[in-house]
Amino acid sequence: MSDSRIGLYRVGSLGVLLVLVALWWIASNAGWVSRVFLPTPQATFASLLEGLNLSGSGNGSGELLGFTRATVGRMIEGWLLASLFGVLLGAAIGVSPSVRAWVQPTLEFIRPLPASALLPLAISIFGLNPGMVLFVVAFGAMWPVLLATVHGFAAVEPRLSEVARCLQMSRAAYIWKMGLPNAMPDILAGMRLALTIALIVAVVGEMIASQSGLGQAILLAARAFRASDLFAGIVLLGLIGFASNALLAFAERRLLRWQRP
Repeated sequence: MSDSRIGLYRVGSLGVLLVLVALWWIASNAGWVSRVFLPTPQATFASLLEGLNLSGSGNGSGELLGFTRATVGRMIEGWLLASLFGVLLGAAIGVSPSVRAWVQPTLEFIRPLPASALLPLAISIFGLNPGMVLFVVAFGAMWPVLLATVHGFAAVEPRLSEVARCLQMSRAAYIWKMGLPNAMPDILAGMRLALTIALIVAVVGEMIASQSGLGQAILLAARAFRASDLFAGIVLLGLIGFASNALLAFAERRLLRWQRP
């Protein structure tokens, strides 16, 4: 894709965002929807600055900073655990067709289970504590990495496996030198999807398990009919998701430079 077309798409996507914000501004200021439920963009932005203690007046609460650290910390910790176990299990399954045939039905049975549905089970096992939320985040985010790793290793060129046998390479050497480089595009794509899932599950876990974070802050704002604080938390979550995805996309381009001619 040419640079000019990429630039055009970026301008178009920014235009769509500005149109949505304009519609939001018109709907809230014209009274189409009560401001109890739909605050104005300027009120949301003011609440966001105050919550992050960036208002410049010195009166900002700064509560959103602590909530953001808690949520981002759970997201990253759960994502790292999910990536580690997903790659290890996926590599072990992907390099062995017989193991893959035995395990694949079980994986397909467990994979559709929503992580939020396991929260009551996790609460009964671990109790209401941060470790419980971390377990659920890691479980929910592991599946994209695991399945992508299995697919990546299963799609390795068969001639590479023959070369590895001729060179009498060990299973570990084959995984590290041949399997992992060829599966890396699938793994990185799975990790990007897993990071989004980790953020979603972290927020849901904070809401259900009453753990400090943006999920709890949004829930309390909704119960108190503080619409501007509610929307500020939602906007902040969107910014976190956008920034994390952009960082991973940049890292993916850097790591996969060897694939481009």
